[in-house]
Amino acid sequence: MNGEPIKVSPDVCREFASGVYCLEAGKGFDRSNVYFVRSGSSWVLIDAASPHFGGVIQRAAETMFGAGARPASILLTHDHPDHAGSARELAHLWRCPVYVHPDELPIATLDDMATVDRYGNPIDHWIVLPLLRRMPHQRVEAMFAESNLNGIVQTFDPRAGVPDLPDWKCIPAPGHTPGHVAFFRPSDRVLIAGDALLTIDLNSVWGSLLWGLRLNRPKVSGPPWYSTWDWQAAKESVSALAQLEPRVLATGHGVPLSGDTVARELRAFADHFCRSVAREHI
Repeated sequence: MNGEPIKVSPDVCREFASGVYCLEAGKGFDRSNVYFVRSGSSWVLIDAASPHFGGVIQRAAETMFGAGARPASILLTHDHPDHAGSARELAHLWRCPVYVHPDELPIATLDDMATVDRYGNPIDHWIVLPLLRRMPHQRVEAMFAESNLNGIVQTFDPRAGVPDLPDWKCIPAPGHTPGHVAFFRPSDRVLIAGDALLTIDLNSVWGSLLWGLRLNRPKVSGPPWYSTWDWQAAKESVSALAQLEPRVLATGHGVPLSGDTVARELRAFADHFCRSVAREHI
């Protein structure tokens, strides 16, 4: 038996664990999950979708928390455009801090091609960097200035707890990016995994196509290889997250899964995934 999928509709928030809500924001293959997490009388936003979805996220927040509602902070599992794209817009709108793991800061404040080269994933090396090198220098600088979080983002110490979420733990899960993190609530074993884990298979053409058409069947899967910085580290992170034995698995893409079988499914996937030979093209 598979973990029970929790229905998520575009631009509609659904509570899938106590005080934890999921919003799928974006269109087509660019869509990703945004999470609203209550903590006492306040709440935080985890991840910020693609650029230009700040209004969608703000309206969802006001539907749940009331007009003018704003979070104590924005936490990013990682700084990819489909997870941090609206962070700048929302930080200005809500006047709240944006936090990343210290190892993610170079990406969050990226302003030169040397950093892209150092922390790049396969897509960066095959497509992004060759294009940037052919563009006028001033245009490249302007693109970096528009997309990075300089002056907005700050780091937090994962050993000291999760900012504004005292009941949660930060679990370092590098690989997809160098400072990728997951968030775990031990009391009911809810895991918000970012892209360290997915519930859709984006590593196959068929799985990607079905997801694009919203026809896929949810299952535990790994991060997409083509946008993953360090494949071996990603495998080690999957193994570490499986050891948490979550009862609820909420990922960056795909619907959350819940139930007593989730931990078993994740362990089985981790065993297979961590034994697999690294792809030759990584």
